[in-house]
Amino acid sequence: MKFTPFGIKNQEFNRTVRGYDRDEVKTFLEKLSDEFEKLQNDNEKIKSEIDKIEEELKEYKRIEKNLQSALLSAAESSTKAVDSAKKQTALIIKEGELKAAQIIENAKQDANLIRDSVLKLREEKKLLLARIKALINTQASLLEFDVENIETKPKKKNIQKENDRIEEQTEINIDDILEKLL
Repeated sequence: MKFTPFGIKNQEFNRTVRGYDRDEVKTFLEKLSDEFEKLQNDNEKIKSEIDKIEEELKEYKRIEKNLQSALLSAAESSTKAVDSAKKQTALIIKEGELKAAQIIENAKQDANLIRDSVLKLREEKKLLLARIKALINTQASLLEFDVENIETKPKKKNIQKENDRIEEQTEINIDDILEKLL
């Protein structure tokens, strides 16, 4: 049977000839009822607080679960980000190495082209110098031939002096001419 403060206050007892003092029993029952009511109110408060605390606990557990999942997600994301960054770094390094190799290869090709061009120009210079020397030699031979022809025609003594002077002038130094040309 469930006791309530109201039930305790209104409890009726059978009467007997030799029973307890009615006023004393009523007073006792009222005190008991008041104490029981107080305990019941305290119990209700405690139950209410327990319900509130259980709700808060559920909320905290939900928050904890969310935080754990967020933490796991963040850990996975950071791991993925680190892995992605490592992969990108490796790709950038590879790309840089390939570009560097291409630049070096292009530079070597350019250097070879320049070296070949320099060698070709040196050869052309030698050919031009040889042609110029041949041309100068030809011109010198022609000048000497003309001088000899002039010498073979005897004229006066003045002409002979003039011929000697021309002969001195006609001695051509090919190397001097080449230096002046270059």
